[in-house]
Amino acid sequence: MFKIDNLKLGLAIGFAAPLGGLTLFYFLKFFPTYSVKEFFQVMGIQPALITAVASLSLFVNAVFLTLYLNKRKDKTAIGIFIITLLYGISSLILKWAL
Repeated sequence: MFKIDNLKLGLAIGFAAPLGGLTLFYFLKFFPTYSVKEFFQVMGIQPALITAVASLSLFVNAVFLTLYLNKRKDKTAIGIFIITLLYGISSLILKWAL
């Protein structure tokens, strides 16, 4: 897992990790009661959920970023960092828009 040092790999991990955080949040808080469609509808109604989901998703990215930085895979870490910044900025814009 830590053998490749590639910007494209970092971008892919940075994109996939927040989706994993979103999925984890859904299964921990909403799964038996709400469908995925209803989950996103509730997020549109309650912007505070956007903050919770973004926090968990960015935390997952931070874990991967730390792992790759500690393994000295700097190109991959830069890719993860770029997507983390874009994800954080877009979640702030989304929260302000709602």
